[in-house]
Amino acid sequence: MPEQSEAPESRPFLPFDWLLLVTAAGIWGASFLFMDVALDHEHPGLVAFLRPALGLLALLAFPAARRPVDRADHGRLVVLGITWMAFPLTMFPLAQQWIDSSVAGMLNSGMPVSTVLVAALAFGVRSSRLQVAGILTGIVGILLIGLPTATTGDTSALGVLFVLLAVTSYGIAANLAGPLQRRYGSPAVLSRVLAVATVATLPFGLFGLADSSWSTQAFAANLAVGLGGTGVAYLAAATLVGRVGPVRMSVVTYLVPVVAAVLGVVVLGEALVAWQVLGAAVLIGGAWLTTGTSR
Repeated sequence: MPEQSEAPESRPFLPFDWLLLVTAAGIWGASFLFMDVALDHEHPGLVAFLRPALGLLALLAFPAARRPVDRADHGRLVVLGITWMAFPLTMFPLAQQWIDSSVAGMLNSGMPVSTVLVAALAFGVRSSRLQVAGILTGIVGILLIGLPTATTGDTSALGVLFVLLAVTSYGIAANLAGPLQRRYGSPAVLSRVLAVATVATLPFGLFGLADSSWSTQAFAANLAVGLGGTGVAYLAAATLVGRVGPVRMSVVTYLVPVVAAVLGVVVLGEALVAWQVLGAAVLIGGAWLTTGTSR
């Protein structure tokens, strides 16, 4: 009798799994730098519109993205389009007018913390003691990252607030997306969600177009964030979930702030204080705890 193959959650990572992991983490981590480059020439509204629009174009190239969905789920997809894409993708370029890309990237790692917190408060999902510890640890990390930036001025505080609102919206979306993705597959859900976000951000995009100027660098940055960050990276992460399970895929979340911080400091010359570096480590630890369970 041939030996039974290992379950995806227990087998070692294969080279293709590492490629998917590095692709998703690298593109998402670099997206904060690319947004910073685009904002040098473009209004935040245009950046917020182009990201889902270009991401939608990337996804429609895959047949699985055109898989039909039941009419009964259209309302849920509209809500998901706002909470997962339209609202947070608008908040980040607004925030990065006043805070560094490295800070935005590090605060973004609070998504697992917000997901568990929203699940407990809004959806009645019981959290384990380990997850509660993760929430509390994550809040400490957010304070260590955000307070040094927020106390430098009113606009900096507003930038931190915008990122936290975006992360909270991600937490809501994460609790809504699971059942739909299991029913129709990630590409089909993402294509509808991005279509909703494209329509929702269009007015802000048209408003921002009048206050933007053409730049080859900004255009390239838009392609990287839209086609890469909102198209290819999401598909890579969704494929990785199926190959290694959702818990091990969450490693992506811990790598994104590291990539964002390194690129912000090395490429853009941003400065981080010791408290923020410590806060990033604490927040990543809290995010890791929220993905665990206890008996």
